[in-house]
Amino acid sequence: MKQIISTEKAPAAIGPYSQAVEACGMIYTSGQIPVDPATGVIPEGIEAQAEQVLKNVKNLLEAAGTSLENVVKTTVFIKNMEDFGTINGIYAKYFADRCPARSCVEVARLPKDVLMEMEAIAVKP
Repeated sequence: MKQIISTEKAPAAIGPYSQAVEACGMIYTSGQIPVDPATGVIPEGIEAQAEQVLKNVKNLLEAAGTSLENVVKTTVFIKNMEDFGTINGIYAKYFADRCPARSCVEVARLPKDVLMEMEAIAVKP
């Protein structure tokens, strides 16, 4: 049994996919890019984009009835590995305690030419 998760507090899907799906007590988010869901604006620079990505993931998880505290795994896609330290610092503010497992990969290109995208897997309490 699966349930589709949707919220206006995270960017709408720009293709044939769901923002997130719940299955067997687990929440699987689609990749979140740094689009401000209220304005559709993509902020400039890696710091602002990382903040927006993490806010979008947080809002999506809350819409699913869970939180960042319950994330077990993230995958971070970045355009430039030189931004890793900056992203890591911002990521640490959102995952300060009991950090989830994580993969981080550099990719050639992301949707809308953003600098970062992140997906998460969380448990639902």
